[in-house]
Amino acid sequence: MGGVGGTGGMGGVGGSGGAGGSGGAGGMGGAGGAGGSGGAGGAGGGMNQVKPPVTPYIVVDQFGYLPNGQKVAVIRDPETGFDAAESFSPGGTYALVNAQTGAQVLTATPAAWKNGMVDASSGDRAWHFDFSSVQTPGTYYVHDTGKDLRSHEFRIATSVYRDVLKAAVRTFFYQRAGVAKSAEHAGAGWADGASHVGSGQDKNARRYNAPNDASTERDLSGGWYDAGDYNKYTNWHARYVTSLLMAYDESKAAFTDDYGIPESGNGVPDVVDEAKFGMDWLIKMQSSNGSVLSIVGVGHASPPSAATGPSRYGTASTSSTLSAAAAFAYGSIVFRSLGGAFTAYADDLVARAENAWSWANANPNVTFNNNDSSNGSQGLGAGQQETDDYGRLSKKIEAAAYLFHATNKATYRQFFDQNYTQIHLFQWNYAYPFEAEQQDALLYYTKVPGATQAVVTAIRSTYNDAMNGTDNFGAINGESDPYRASLKDYVWGSNGTKSHQGNMFQDIIVYGIDPAKNTAAERAAARYIHYIHGTNPLGLVYLSNMGDVGAENSVNEFYHTWFDNGSAQWDRVGVSTYGPAPGFLTGGANPSYDWDGCCPNNCGSAENNAACSSETITPPKGQPAQKSYKDFNTSWPLNSWSVTENSNGYQVAYIRLLSKFVK
Repeated sequence: MGGVGGTGGMGGVGGSGGAGGSGGAGGMGGAGGAGGSGGAGGAGGGMNQVKPPVTPYIVVDQFGYLPNGQKVAVIRDPETGFDAAESFSPGGTYALVNAQTGAQVLTATPAAWKNGMVDASSGDRAWHFDFSSVQTPGTYYVHDTGKDLRSHEFRIATSVYRDVLKAAVRTFFYQRAGVAKSAEHAGAGWADGASHVGSGQDKNARRYNAPNDASTERDLSGGWYDAGDYNKYTNWHARYVTSLLMAYDESKAAFTDDYGIPESGNGVPDVVDEAKFGMDWLIKMQSSNGSVLSIVGVGHASPPSAATGPSRYGTASTSSTLSAAAAFAYGSIVFRSLGGAFTAYADDLVARAENAWSWANANPNVTFNNNDSSNGSQGLGAGQQETDDYGRLSKKIEAAAYLFHATNKATYRQFFDQNYTQIHLFQWNYAYPFEAEQQDALLYYTKVPGATQAVVTAIRSTYNDAMNGTDNFGAINGESDPYRASLKDYVWGSNGTKSHQGNMFQDIIVYGIDPAKNTAAERAAARYIHYIHGTNPLGLVYLSNMGDVGAENSVNEFYHTWFDNGSAQWDRVGVSTYGPAPGFLTGGANPSYDWDGCCPNNCGSAENNAACSSETITPPKGQPAQKSYKDFNTSWPLNSWSVTENSNGYQVAYIRLLSKFVK
């Protein structure tokens, strides 16, 4: 994550990450997108109806709910954290109100969470207003009749998340490197020329330690900016490709061909077109011997087309080669299923996957650490993309699962069968969201024709037992979180972690682990969507600039080189001309946030020291976990990237989860 570095620098400030950005054509926000906080009133609402004022103490999913889904508003009374001086005690009667007619549809008394206990993770006391019984499509709000205050408006509809999914997937279009983003497809507000295609950039990238050696030049153009930085990391990029294709493969009906990207209307779902764009870059990163380069570090500027710095690449590694092998193999399966012109593409991908496997098998311990003084790669990229021995083994197990399915060759099944118990799911008898991808690889094997039945049984049984544990179904059944989306550990990127946790419940259904739990699993997974959509202590939709898609209080700004702090065009919604592009999932609450260690008075100059106090950092600092967030995009030394920066990794996990609820 990170990556500022002016127009000339290669790297950036901060960690690793992902990508995003949406809007414009296809109904996502035209030239600017209204969005942000303080939006006036969602869909519907009678012209002559005087509605009560919105209160921050009643939080809901601001997009809405599926007709047959659980629907619970959370009423909150702050006890600790930045808003501890505020207080709210709900009235005795709450009503679900039709926003168009003003008619009360349902009334009930809110139920206290845990008999009035204060939740440590949020610092709040809470009550629940359950209106799940209402299934009639329409636009509604929750009304505290005694205090005459209401929630934001929301919809109940089968299609309630369809445009939200479009915006989320379109972020990858905004993250594309090397191609122009026309006003037709990006919206006038976010149109930009092709980035990183100048002399000495991606089309002529040179090895990081041989900048003057023309013989090292490679055309490494294309791919996606990883996060708020523009660098491209194979280990992570391959995962994004696989995850987009997995989202499609698991929920084909959710994805359509009308997202307003250049490929729209070609008869192929746009999420598949986007995944192919990413896959084509991975192909460029592979050498003839099967190995795959690890990273491309690039210049940074706002907008991306203004970046003039050189492009440099890191050498091949075992981990990057295995990551690509998994993406090539999985991609070959999905593209082959599409038939037609994709058959030859699938044939090429499976050959590339096998070549990558062969190289990695013969070179099991080749590493490349970027941005590291020990090998002279300082400034190459931002976050460290290299992994450890366990990481390489887990990547090889994943590649083996997909290669076995793609080729039906026993050598891959044999490797998988001999090594799958090394994954922490088995070592710890524990399933958790920080290893959701490793768990997915094991689960995928259980559906491959010809898989060893004893191994399949062991994986299914172990996963089922782990999901019944304290931190999974145990936390849901015990209502451990008043905001209903329990998470044991909040760290950098908690919105991505929440998305993975939701996907873990969905895996119960996808892989048929325990059909008796399907309803409970779907309801549990939906809670994490509702959290991201506003059912959280901040009442904030953690997606950027979503006013035109139905949110009344969404992210106004986040850390991204393009949507930079101080940008007259793309900084904050309602302050800059356009604000950031819609649909980016930000990192989320991070209780480990802190300003730079040089603050408050050792940052090298009086001007830098003054930047330490340029705005308050409480929040996110010093808060209960779920309140450790601020809607800001300030760079060094306040380092907002650890809270608000987007990531393609967060984005794909959210897309995969949300697509399960797009009907």
